[in-house]
Amino acid sequence: MDLDDEIRKYALKNAYQHNGKAEAGAVIGKILAEYPELRKDTKDVASKVSEIVREINSFSLDQIKTIIQDHYPEFIVKEKRIQEHRLPDLENVHGKVVMRMAPSPSGPLHIGHSRMAILNDEYVKRYGGSLILRIEDTNPENIDPIAYDQIPKDLEWLDVNFDKIVIQSDRFDLYYAEARKLLKEEHAYICTCEQSDFKAKLLKSIACPHRNTNANENLELFDKILSGKFKKGEAVLVIKTDLNHPNPAIRDWIAFRIVQTSHPRVGKDFVFYPTMNFSVAVDDHLLGLTHVIRGKDHLNNTYRQLYIFNYNSWKIPEYYHYGLVKFPGFVLKTSIIKKGIKSGIYSGWDDIKLATIMTFKKRGFKPETFRRYWIESGMREIDSEFSIEIFNSMNKNIADYETPRLFFVPNPLKLHLSNMEEITTRIPNHPSNKSLGVREYTIPQNSDVYVPSFDWKTVGESSIVRLKDLCNVKKESENAVYVGNDPIKNAKILQWSPEDGVPFEVLKPDGTRDRGIMEPHGKAFLGFCQLERYGYVNVVSPGIAYFTHS
Repeated sequence: MDLDDEIRKYALKNAYQHNGKAEAGAVIGKILAEYPELRKDTKDVASKVSEIVREINSFSLDQIKTIIQDHYPEFIVKEKRIQEHRLPDLENVHGKVVMRMAPSPSGPLHIGHSRMAILNDEYVKRYGGSLILRIEDTNPENIDPIAYDQIPKDLEWLDVNFDKIVIQSDRFDLYYAEARKLLKEEHAYICTCEQSDFKAKLLKSIACPHRNTNANENLELFDKILSGKFKKGEAVLVIKTDLNHPNPAIRDWIAFRIVQTSHPRVGKDFVFYPTMNFSVAVDDHLLGLTHVIRGKDHLNNTYRQLYIFNYNSWKIPEYYHYGLVKFPGFVLKTSIIKKGIKSGIYSGWDDIKLATIMTFKKRGFKPETFRRYWIESGMREIDSEFSIEIFNSMNKNIADYETPRLFFVPNPLKLHLSNMEEITTRIPNHPSNKSLGVREYTIPQNSDVYVPSFDWKTVGESSIVRLKDLCNVKKESENAVYVGNDPIKNAKILQWSPEDGVPFEVLKPDGTRDRGIMEPHGKAFLGFCQLERYGYVNVVSPGIAYFTHS
């Protein structure tokens, strides 16, 4: 009887029966009931059970089901209904929906944008319809041209399926046409006040002196602005609202302003630029939006945009505003990132210290992790804080069962294995997924191997340690004396590499890097893997990996 195999079998059964989480006490009870002779070693059994239960509980439920089906089909029973994390239904859905994602091209997408994208995508998948990617580029001073190509790539990697791309800088004629209508109907006016005076009057609910200018004069001024007769700051187009609105932010708001910066796509073809609130309201109508999902920081924007809808008697979409999420420890502001790239603090938008989608992809995260995290976070209106610990745990559960293992020895120390005969070892590439195969090494008599220097220094004199899946050695001064092959209970375990291992380094999000030796079978490996007793990494080129998480 192999005790480890028996514990693993019952731990898997217990996890299978309890939604993927085994309970150590139940497994101990089963083992001691099955093998009463082990009661005298209860402490050792409990320690081993705890170790194996932790391993099993790191697997996803789907992984556990696969192992049960392949190795223990006798445990399969009628499945219990598993609690499903599901987004709430949308209101007033009549047939298919039309929804949108609306990033600014100030840079590639970051982890915060992924929430907006995935929630919209989930609802379009549920109800059918269309998901539009709208690039909102009416602020030329804050555009990075790389974003036009990179944003669609980021969404495709996240498995967010948009039907078409709409770029606002292609739609100036549409915005001008709608502006003319509002001026003609005297729902808007051209203001040539000093902006500080205009804002001061609004705070006091005092009308701008241009508010009652007649339609014809406003239209003439509009045409003069378009022909370049005014300079930046000399004129704006304002939407009339309620000057006595209790929220000053909703009182007469600016819908167009003069911009003299060259635009990356349209150059200086246009000088009168719509503000976000105007272009968004017009596009949401013209594109037939049925439902709009965005953060509650857009509540004031929604109230402003409703004036455009109401003046035109347009059908109003259903609006949802979810709570804001804080991302402690992450730099997300594009202006800061751009300065950092320019100064050399960051190597680019995919620098490992950043939280862009490009970076998460490079570090080996799975796109499914983003979807699971945001679905489980839901559409709550309360603010929250992003948990990298939960995010990493989800990624591990999703990826682990298909992830091969390798040995990496950071800060290596060469040990001579004295008193050892030749040993051939077959090391499983995964502790449970046998389909990933094994790797084999023959270690000649009295060889040298590499072990982590820090770990070796913590080993007490005359203590016995196990070189994982190879043999046991006793520490004598700075020497390692071979003392057998069979695993020893509670022995400290070290990863190792034969002396023909290859140089390897791992780049970490804090800007540091760990250097060491990779076992020979890892020499040509590329992709996502777990470096045993170290962490998960994405190997991007021979000898170079990016750290994912522990």
